[in-house]
Amino acid sequence: MHKTLIVTNDFPPRPGGIQAFLHNMALRLDPERIVVYASTWKRGREGTEATALFDAEQPFTVVRDPTTMLLPTPRVTKRAAGLLREHGCESVWFGAAAPLGLMAPALRRAGARRIVATTHGHEAGWAQLPGSRALLRRIGEGTDTITYLGEYTRSRIAAALTPGAAGRMVQLPPGVDEKTFHPGSGGGAVRERLGLAGRPVVVCVSRLVPRKGQDTLIRAMPAILARVPDAVLLIVGGGPYEKDLRRLADVTGVAGSVRFTGAVPWEELPAHYGAGDVFAMPCRTRRGGLDVEGLGIVYLEASATGLPVVAGDSGGAPDAVLDGETGWVVRGDAPAESADRIVTLLEDPELRRRMGERGRAWVEEKWRWDLLAEELRRLL
Repeated sequence: MHKTLIVTNDFPPRPGGIQAFLHNMALRLDPERIVVYASTWKRGREGTEATALFDAEQPFTVVRDPTTMLLPTPRVTKRAAGLLREHGCESVWFGAAAPLGLMAPALRRAGARRIVATTHGHEAGWAQLPGSRALLRRIGEGTDTITYLGEYTRSRIAAALTPGAAGRMVQLPPGVDEKTFHPGSGGGAVRERLGLAGRPVVVCVSRLVPRKGQDTLIRAMPAILARVPDAVLLIVGGGPYEKDLRRLADVTGVAGSVRFTGAVPWEELPAHYGAGDVFAMPCRTRRGGLDVEGLGIVYLEASATGLPVVAGDSGGAPDAVLDGETGWVVRGDAPAESADRIVTLLEDPELRRRMGERGRAWVEEKWRWDLLAEELRRLL
């Protein structure tokens, strides 16, 4: 029986988008045919108990390394090779290519016949720096396939690889659970609870960090309110940027039209998407291209919920939008552009309906988890 060893730092209960991606993929593979080798979420009793509880609930084998960060050291490489032999695995999937993909040659010698390494946004940053670029090139030569999220990340990463490795790249983005994110996901109840019933709502669901562009939305609010006076901006999520955003809302004079929910449990996110009329996250690239959006799964989750989207132009974010069909792409540092697109949507219910329906159909056509898991099975 063909078995796969998944080697990753990014696995629940550690929170995050990459973690959710790997877990969703793993759940759609044959549990008898996979073994996960992952780092420990965090030290201490709380972290240990949460990890043990999570692992016990999984239908597949999870082996935890005692470290909180797996690196391609001789010890970790030896352990991975031992698990490969112990469980009779013939293929390896590195959940994030850099840096764990550097172990590929050793695992090949240990018996791996097929090695796949998945890239996310950070490898595009690696490709820009000479030292990490050379390491990325080594990873490309040691693996059979490097996967990419979208055209932006493909073009950046391919430039760091040999022509042969670049030619073997295959797209494998995260997917959307269209049964969880759908129109009628409970947005009305969220509106009632937050006192937003009857008001036009612009919703942004994301971690609160500068790259995501929540500040651009706040700066856009005066122009939005000038044309849609009862509009409200609903900012869903937590993060280190929250204090700055609250201060900006006060300074801009729109604090009464901006609501912060703080961190929201994952199971409540679909309803929070559904509380909006328009989804907007005008993300932008920072730090000379090192802080960049890899794809922007939130746009696809919003589309699955039936919302039109306004996306920033950072990195691979435009890959998650059919510009002019499911929404629009704007410059992430241009509040006036965001305001214009948002107002156009708020004032035109038929346009919102049409873009929302096209977005939902696009997710069903291309971005469903079962379709993407089938592609991963083929690669392995």
